[in-house]
Amino acid sequence: MGASDALTERAAFLRDSLDKSRTHTDRMVSMLGSFDHRLSALEAAMRPTQVRTYAIRMAHENIDKTLKSADVILGYFERTREAELKLSRGPRDNLESYLTAIDQLRGILQFFSSNKSLRSNDGVVNQANNTLAKAIMKLEDEFRSLLVTHSKPVPPDSLFGSLPEISQPLSGSLDQQSESAKNLSSTNHSEHQVKSSEAAALTPPKLIPPRILPLLHKLAQQLVQAGRQQQCLKIYREVRSSTLEKSLSSLGVEKLSKEEVQKLPWESLETKIGNWIHHMRIAVKLLFAWERELCNQIFEGIGSVKDQCFSEITANSMLVLLSFGEAIAKSKRSPEKLFVLLDMYEVMHELQPEIELIFDGKSCSEMRDSALSLTKQLAQTAQETFGDFEEAVEKDASKTFIADGTVHPLTSYVINYVKFLFDYQATLKQLFLEFGHGDGTRNQLASITMRIMQALQSNLDGKSKMYKDPALQCLFLMNNIHYIVKSVRRSEAKDILGDDWIQRHRRSVQQNANQYRRFGWAKILQTLSAQGLTSSGGGSIPGSDGGSSGLVPKPILKDRFKSFNMQFEELCLRQCEWAVPDQELRESLRLAVAEVLLPAYRSFIKRFGPMLENNKNPSKYIKYSPENIETKLGELFEGRSAAKMTTEPRRS
Repeated sequence: MGASDALTERAAFLRDSLDKSRTHTDRMVSMLGSFDHRLSALEAAMRPTQVRTYAIRMAHENIDKTLKSADVILGYFERTREAELKLSRGPRDNLESYLTAIDQLRGILQFFSSNKSLRSNDGVVNQANNTLAKAIMKLEDEFRSLLVTHSKPVPPDSLFGSLPEISQPLSGSLDQQSESAKNLSSTNHSEHQVKSSEAAALTPPKLIPPRILPLLHKLAQQLVQAGRQQQCLKIYREVRSSTLEKSLSSLGVEKLSKEEVQKLPWESLETKIGNWIHHMRIAVKLLFAWERELCNQIFEGIGSVKDQCFSEITANSMLVLLSFGEAIAKSKRSPEKLFVLLDMYEVMHELQPEIELIFDGKSCSEMRDSALSLTKQLAQTAQETFGDFEEAVEKDASKTFIADGTVHPLTSYVINYVKFLFDYQATLKQLFLEFGHGDGTRNQLASITMRIMQALQSNLDGKSKMYKDPALQCLFLMNNIHYIVKSVRRSEAKDILGDDWIQRHRRSVQQNANQYRRFGWAKILQTLSAQGLTSSGGGSIPGSDGGSSGLVPKPILKDRFKSFNMQFEELCLRQCEWAVPDQELRESLRLAVAEVLLPAYRSFIKRFGPMLENNKNPSKYIKYSPENIETKLGELFEGRSAAKMTTEPRRS
């Protein structure tokens, strides 16, 4: 029972402990509840104080922010006054400071525009905008002033000095210009690939002083940024285009209408074309190239402005040059224009790559197209003029009568024409390619030359029939064909026409020489024939050979000598006025006549001269010794008035 009692006691102890613990807990809960109530009351009492404290702290923060904003705004007001002061002085004295003030004013406007809540910002913005607008107007004035002051026409001497192959404008005729044209032609082909950048590097004069270029660049940037791009372009275009036109005018470039060009006499037109060729080279290689470079420098980094600006500056000058070329290309065709057309085509073809480079960009496309169109027009007109020339040679109906039978002007003109063609082989090669001829320049040139030569010979055959004397007909053809052959042999045409052609025409020269001798001297040779000098009764005399010739009637013999003298004098009188301009051919023809006449004359006077020796006045019939005859033959074909006839007696 003892254990049971112990457990009971312990259980009772535990019960008492739990009761006490519960009592303590209730008391603690009651106390804590009392604390919570007191804390709630305290918190309620302190809340207004906390609110006031927070409000005070926020007020301080707002005041700080407002003061800081006020400082910023006041700073902008101060900077506005500073900028306005700088701008009031204008850009002339200190452009850098002026441009800085403009940038500063733009920044101020940006600030006030982004802070529209400020009550006073409208007045400030309006004032700043007005100031900025006036400042930009002053920039326009300064831009114009700098351009006008420093844009001077380029002196002609500087231009000619920058292109060494061009010394001065031409002022002579085609004959005077031809050698210069040939020299220029070879130079041009060697420089065909020159680019405008290389041309610009040819010690150019400064269109604008280097120290001014950065200022103009900055001014242009500011004007474009201010939305004054069109005004900027207008100023630049007006000043630079006027200066460019003055530079060209000082070279002698004239603005001529198509009608004015077509009314010019050929001599004047020929000179103007020669000068135009110089002007085109100078304009493209120098003036336009330099203007492009200047435009690029001033408008660098300003979008597509520089292309448009350059296009507008050069448009009028380019139009003046191209319109003259177009007037020539579209004018009435004539053979004498062929070589100037080839010169013009040559320079346009040479300059085409540089034109493409200098006039790059969409804004310049019209000028590029116009230049290319002119090149094609010149090629077309030159091609058509070839055909016209061939036809003109064949149908030449000039009434020029060459009384002395010498080389006809048409012959020398055509031969010079053909020789000039060979000076233009490189140009002709390109021209033939332009029209799709695939059989080579030499074949084309050979074909053209052959046809022209054939047309010339056909015309000369017709002109020879203007002479009533068949001997002079032959002399005329001999002179002209010989001139043709000799000229061909001394030119590049010999390689084109070939040896067979030359030999065939040399034979023609000889044939005409033989025909001349037959027609001119056959009749007089009949007077030196023994035919008809037969015995017929009284008054006859025996021949000098002891009678083998029979008796010759003395009157018949006298008449025969008189007939010879009269014919010889007439022939010499007439043929001294005829001309064989080539000395070698002239001597050869005299010798050919002497070879048939002198032996016959010597034989005749040897055989029949003694029959008249006992006559009262033998020198009346035997007027010329063989030496006299030879001397007189040496006076033939000089192309002058008849030489004074010498009538030396056969004996002293």
